[in-house]
Amino acid sequence: MAMPPENSDNKENSDHEESLSLKNGPISSKRLVVGVTRRLPEATFKRLGDLFEIIGNESDAPLSAQELVSLARRVDVLSPTLGDDLNTHFFENAGSRLKMIANFGSGTDHIDIDKAAAAKIVVTNTPSVLSEDAADMAMALILAVPRRLVEGVHSIERGEFSGWSPTWMLGSRVRGKKLGIIGLGRVGQAVARRAKAFGLEINYHNRKPINQHMERELEATYWESLDQMLHRVDIVSVNCPHTPATYHLLSRRRLQKLQPHAYVVNISRSEIIDEEALSDMILEGRLAGAGLDVFKRDLKDINRLMNEPNVVLLPHMASATVESRLEMGERVIINIKMWVDGHPPPDRIIPGLD
Repeated sequence: MAMPPENSDNKENSDHEESLSLKNGPISSKRLVVGVTRRLPEATFKRLGDLFEIIGNESDAPLSAQELVSLARRVDVLSPTLGDDLNTHFFENAGSRLKMIANFGSGTDHIDIDKAAAAKIVVTNTPSVLSEDAADMAMALILAVPRRLVEGVHSIERGEFSGWSPTWMLGSRVRGKKLGIIGLGRVGQAVARRAKAFGLEINYHNRKPINQHMERELEATYWESLDQMLHRVDIVSVNCPHTPATYHLLSRRRLQKLQPHAYVVNISRSEIIDEEALSDMILEGRLAGAGLDVFKRDLKDINRLMNEPNVVLLPHMASATVESRLEMGERVIINIKMWVDGHPPPDRIIPGLD
């Protein structure tokens, strides 16, 4: 359900609070109050409700900026997720009760971590639980785009397939190709393990090399220069987080370093790629194609690629498994419980550290 806006009048505030969706009855002053900004898996809601009082949004629709503030002012812990913009306006108006933000998700680029620290609000996330599922999806796109899998499905749906032919639906072999991974963290390493099994040659770009043992295990080549790596690879997999330093990391200039037969796969964040430049290059035949699980909400540039046969678009599905979502919920609960019990939450985000 949508959250009501907060009002300065005490009576109206009380009315609004009574209209909020409650789990397990009325709020008790003796129990911690946790606010959830989006509908979570029922098992997660139940576990949270067994431990804490829960106020929140039971729909899939994101809350407005004012509704987020209204919710934050009524809770001790807020559990937001991707799409909840906890920015300067939020922290300036959230009030003094909020003490912890337990994010339901790995990425925290929607939270102003510095503002939270200044307000003495603890921030946690749910890392690692989605790495394997996200890597599965990256590998699926690495296979799907060069091998024209979605295009093949569409051809059958349109009745275009009349039988096997030596020249029908010829794609590009994956084995032996050079894969360039941008960001060889948890997800990037999981992608590299899968890609190696398919016979791809692993190249990667990080701010610094990973440890030598892991590098040898993955048979991975480190490139300090992203420009030089892009010029030499056949497929690019974007797996780095979105930060100010990675905004449009794949800029128009860098995309132009790729060879015309190259493919781009992105399961991370849309902001890392200049989507206008990517669209231009695909439509002009200067890139072979793309597999994108993430793209900007306004879809302005992506709409131009909607019907391109060499582009696979997915609705942010990389971590969308039942197991991943339940494990994310458990990490939220563990972080809150550890904090309540006076221990450092295991997944605390500290500004300046990564």
